[in-house]
Amino acid sequence: MRELKDDEIIIYDDEGKEFLMKILFTYENEDRNSEYVFVYEESNPDDVYVMKYNDNNELFEVEDEEELKEAEEVLNAFNEDPKINEVKEN
Repeated sequence: MRELKDDEIIIYDDEGKEFLMKILFTYENEDRNSEYVFVYEESNPDDVYVMKYNDNNELFEVEDEEELKEAEEVLNAFNEDPKINEVKEN
């Protein structure tokens, strides 16, 4: 198994299939005391997934509708940020 880069993570599906994902960014909601990671497959960067993680770096699927809506708003703000778009273009 190859060494992971700082911006990579391996995610397993319910059947144990392995997916190498790139980390887009992380987000913390202090009110909820929750941390999230936004990831994508390098071959399909337009499909971004959000996962919740704990202090042991265990990943969990986000299923709560309120959390999913918030994650979508955070991702939209990220994508609309002019500084981030400038970096993407270069």
